[in-house]
Amino acid sequence: MKMVLRLALVVMMTAGMCLGQATDSAATQKTKPSETHITPAQAKELFHSVGVILKFASDDTALPIRHEVKRKLTTREAVEKYLVEKMNDDKDAKRMERSEIVLKKFGLLDRDFQLRPFLLALLKEQIEAYYDSKTKTVNLLDWATPDTQKPVLAHELTHALQDQHVDLDKWEDVTSEELSHNVKQDNQHIQTDEADTAREAVLEGQAMAVYVDYSLAPSGKSLSNAPDLDTDDLGGDTSDSPVLSRAPLVLKESLLFPYQDGLHFEQVLIKSEGKQGAFAGVLDRPPASSYEIMNPRAYIRKQKVPVLNMPDVHSLLDADYNPYDVGVMGQLDVRMLTELFGGEQLSRTITPEWDGGIYYAVQSKKAKTDAEKDSTASIGLLYLSRWKSAEAASAFAKMYADELSKKYSGVKRDTDSEADPTEQVYQTSEGPALIVTKDNMVFISESFDLPLARKFAFLMIGAQGGEGGLQAAKLGSTPELAASMVHFFAGCGMMRAEAQ
Repeated sequence: MKMVLRLALVVMMTAGMCLGQATDSAATQKTKPSETHITPAQAKELFHSVGVILKFASDDTALPIRHEVKRKLTTREAVEKYLVEKMNDDKDAKRMERSEIVLKKFGLLDRDFQLRPFLLALLKEQIEAYYDSKTKTVNLLDWATPDTQKPVLAHELTHALQDQHVDLDKWEDVTSEELSHNVKQDNQHIQTDEADTAREAVLEGQAMAVYVDYSLAPSGKSLSNAPDLDTDDLGGDTSDSPVLSRAPLVLKESLLFPYQDGLHFEQVLIKSEGKQGAFAGVLDRPPASSYEIMNPRAYIRKQKVPVLNMPDVHSLLDADYNPYDVGVMGQLDVRMLTELFGGEQLSRTITPEWDGGIYYAVQSKKAKTDAEKDSTASIGLLYLSRWKSAEAASAFAKMYADELSKKYSGVKRDTDSEADPTEQVYQTSEGPALIVTKDNMVFISESFDLPLARKFAFLMIGAQGGEGGLQAAKLGSTPELAASMVHFFAGCGMMRAEAQ
């Protein structure tokens, strides 16, 4: 599922991480930004530091400096204007807003949640700095002191080096904006669905690695030589971020995933493949899914990514529904879903058992008004997940069934309508919900009548048989459920939560 932004977030160190002299900088960044402006002398120092820090980033990554990076001092008002324009014009923002209703149908967002105004408030709170790949300019903040900005510059100037190596505008957006209208297009979308999410995690993970190394440099340590540095302990400190602290889980995870999981991915690559393999090597052979980011050894081994087949359902749907969204329900999406539905402990147990997932959403042609189209009642949802064991599949099915009453009103199990022990049928305020558990697969249909839902179950489960049941993810189409949010967040710059 597609979701993301690029603003320099830098989620920094929590318990047990020794940052040496970086502690003072981190403490400074926790202070609410002053509305006063830096002095001309400080601005001169900050501009001079760009070249010094760019060289540090180049040495740290082995990415060569091909040309000087332009620099610009910007105001808080200019940054906020930039964010508003990005929300209005950015295609990732448009994808994300389109994803909103599907996220609500899944239960990842509350039905009455207003995504756009919340995102704007979140970004205004969080932005720390940003590199603009269109103008090739790093934007420096006129309200933050040089000492505060220098570690953040290490992060943002890494993006400048990446841009000089691959041209970020072309490299980081490989997915299509077009809806699919036939089974061939459906599967093209599915095969390439998570590419943007994975690439954002590479970009932010590499930039975070340089941020950490720059912060650790006074102590003589780095990611490669500090065995006590556990990136799994990284977490966003939201104590000075009231908007982020009340953000829904899907927004927090989408914002933090590229930084936290991307940094862990890079740490593994640095120790396994060295600088060349971890930086230029990954840019030249990027991972294609959140699965590879969350399982870096799978990326190193060039292991196939679990991707399911979508059968041809158009003949059953096209008379009454318009295609709305199709894609991968990836491992990142499952981690968010299971944590929200079942809690952190259950999520830690179930998420590693994920072995593929796809979803298909359509909108009823009966929905005519904007209000009707914005309602989840207009959406029919199909979701097939595969698990590494029948036990994991059963646990996921139970968790999902238990959550239905939180998504819909009037939920009641209808055992009289269940055809056999593999089925669970529920009546809800938005129509029937069917959950079918067969061996290691779970099929879910929401808001379709039961005869039609059973046809979908037969087709989707049956399409995974034989050798065709496992595809390799490819590059080039539309991303996973949360991918547009992930991509949009990463595209806005470095956030405060990432610097803590």
